[in-house]
Amino acid sequence: MTEITLEMVRQRAEADARTYGYYLNPDPKFLQSLLEGLKRNEERYGYPSCPCRLASGKFEVDRDIICPCDYRDPDVTEFGACYCALYVRKDVQEGKTELNPVPERRPLEKQAKAYGATTSETKIKAETVIPSTGTITETPKNKPKLWYCKQCGYVVFRDEPPYTCPICKAKREMFAEIETRIDFTG
Repeated sequence: MTEITLEMVRQRAEADARTYGYYLNPDPKFLQSLLEGLKRNEERYGYPSCPCRLASGKFEVDRDIICPCDYRDPDVTEFGACYCALYVRKDVQEGKTELNPVPERRPLEKQAKAYGATTSETKIKAETVIPSTGTITETPKNKPKLWYCKQCGYVVFRDEPPYTCPICKAKREMFAEIETRIDFTG
């Protein structure tokens, strides 16, 4: 296996930022710590999980937080930076907009899996309220499904579609489930 260098991590992040019109955090010391975290996580787990989130070490559980994470694009659009502030908009990079904390978008159920806790242990319960009656019912746990982007055809196997398509940047609403007769979860 090839040794992962900090320069490789930096080049990958810079290339991804350029591709999507983002910039890396303008604070050199802070940026260095984020890149070191990515490198350490890639050496530890075999994939570059977010340096700002706890990873489980299980690819399937952590898939949404592999950098760049699924939440980056909506975070940068709405708040000017991703959750860990590795990627920022141009106005933030130029110092025209102050960098503020970004709220966590990762669902609590996924966060709990990283901590090795079950849903009941953390008292996290997915619920659905039926508006007409006010009845609360527990939502069944998601199982991975095949999703495709109706705009470009990108296909992904996950619990939920990504917030934005990594290929064409279409919003989550542009994804549709591919019906299959095969149970991928068994």
